[in-house]
Amino acid sequence: MFDWLNTGVAWAMTGASKGGEDGGGGLGGLLSGPIPMLVLMFVIFYFLLIRPQQKKAKAHKELLANLRKGDKVLTNGGIYGRITGLDDTTLTIEIAPQVRIKVSRGHVAGVAGGDTPPPPPPKK
Repeated sequence: MFDWLNTGVAWAMTGASKGGEDGGGGLGGLLSGPIPMLVLMFVIFYFLLIRPQQKKAKAHKELLANLRKGDKVLTNGGIYGRITGLDDTTLTIEIAPQVRIKVSRGHVAGVAGGDTPPPPPPKK
């Protein structure tokens, strides 16, 4: 009968008996260590998480730098309005005729397109 518990011992014995080596030589032993796995995990995290987030932050920073008076914007709170005044840190946004609010530049989500506000949600 085949003994499943002793197969690991058999593999260890065959690797150590070849030419007097310790069984960890060659390219396979080098790439199976913990350091290459950590490097591989960092590379994966960089390309899947860190790099896209940096690109998005750079695009948002450029958007904030290119804001001009008269642009229609959308805030993070969901408020649409037209920029009527600019400052280094704040924007004055007109959300209705003669109704203006001050918003931090960092809270602008994007530039709203078109001259018309977005359509209302469908009624249920």
